Amino acid sequence: MSAPPRQTRSVPFRPHFTLLLLYFFGFFVLFCFVLVLPQMIDAASQLPPGSGELTAEEKEIGAAVAREALSGRVPFALVAAIVTVAAGAYTGVLPGIRKRA
Repeated sequence: MSAPPRQTRSVPFRPHFTLLLLYFFGFFVLFCFVLVLPQMIDAASQLPPGSGELTAEEKEIGAAVAREALSGRVPFALVAAIVTVAAGAYTGVLPGIRKRA
């Protein structure tokens, strides 16, 4: 007779920390984009209409406007991302971070 198969409990893979990091970086990029968007719209409205493809000069203008818009405001985006992820994890509204019942 052979021995009965051992029953092992497999632990489900739940990458909570990895998901928290992904949510943090996603919200950080989102908040940086929100901080830059008004100045980018203003700069884009001042450019003459073109063929639809950006020139090197227009790309440089866009990069300069984005740098200027974010200078000194990155800590605001950082704090907003931390608060958003913490609140989402605490309330359980972030998918993958919810506590199992």
